Amino acid sequence: MPEIDVLYSDETLLVLDKPAGLLCVPGKGEDKQDCLSGRVQQHFADARVVHRLDMATSGLLVMARGASAQRDLNAAFANRQVHKRYVAVVEGLLAPPILDWDVIDLPIQLDWPNRPRRIIDPQGKPSSTRWRVLSQNIKEQTTRLELEPVTGRSHQLRVHLQALQHPILGDALYGTPASLARVGRLLLHATRLELIHPLSRQAMVFTSEAPF
Repeated sequence: MPEIDVLYSDETLLVLDKPAGLLCVPGKGEDKQDCLSGRVQQHFADARVVHRLDMATSGLLVMARGASAQRDLNAAFANRQVHKRYVAVVEGLLAPPILDWDVIDLPIQLDWPNRPRRIIDPQGKPSSTRWRVLSQNIKEQTTRLELEPVTGRSHQLRVHLQALQHPILGDALYGTPASLARVGRLLLHATRLELIHPLSRQAMVFTSEAPF
């Protein structure tokens, strides 16, 4: 499959490394039909979507093979039994939390007049993100973070970091014109995926190094 690395496959699931700039599922319009799920299904006809990454985000993604595996994996995601971590580079120097990890607890709501944007809103859905600082680049005035979404709202990591006034570099929806001019893509990568295999019940851990 062009540009898609298959890190693991068996009769139950697939673990893939999605490139930035590729939709997970088809969008509206003939120009948005090329997507990860479509490419995968040309090789694995029974592959089914269980979660997504934003088009601009790269990294690890799991697909189920068949209806039974899809139900099991959907339940695992719903029960927060699948754990994901991301690496991002954000604008500005973000001070490390006192206890290594900190938490952003801010409710997220769809910004209807400006969809697909999301906003922080007291009437939104509860949303929680754990984060810690990996490194700072004084010269570039940027910070590399590790992120762990506790909840799974659309655009959650991007909206939460914008709320801290440290948007992810290259974010066309939530960043600044200056950050867009500095990099050619959104600097957000799904770097770690932990799950329990639906059949064997074995713990599985996959990693993918951020390409930035």
